[in-house]
Amino acid sequence: MKDTVPAITTGPLPGSRKIHVTGELHKIRVPMREIAVTGEAPLCIYDSSGPYTDAGVTPDIAAGLAPQRSWLAGRADLEETGGRAVTAADNGFASGSRLVPDFPVRRPGRSGAMRRCRWRRRCR
Repeated sequence: MKDTVPAITTGPLPGSRKIHVTGELHKIRVPMREIAVTGEAPLCIYDSSGPYTDAGVTPDIAAGLAPQRSWLAGRADLEETGGRAVTAADNGFASGSRLVPDFPVRRPGRSGAMRRCRWRRRCR
C-alpha cells in the first residue's frame, strides 16, 4: 500500500455555479448546481460532489470530512456501529501501485435500532 496521500480535484466546475437551497421543513442546506444553458434559464440540479467543489472549503483528505450530522447523536432510534472494514471490492479490486491507502480517520457508523421497530411487520 502506498504511503502517499492521493491528489483530489477541487474547485468550481466550468459553466456552472454551486448554490445551497435552504430546506422548508428542516434546517438543512441542499447542494444544487446551476448549469448555464445557452439561450435559456440556468438548469438547476442536485449536486452530489460534496465539499470538493465548494469555493470556501479546502478539503484535507488525510483529516477526513468534517462531521455534518451531529443531530443524529440525539436520536433514540439509532445505535452506533463499529462500521466495516474496507474490502477489495471497495477499491475496484485494485492491487499494487493502483491500491488507494485507507483513510486515516474512521468515524463510527449508525444503524436503526432493531428493538425499536415501528412497524408490525418483521424487522430484518
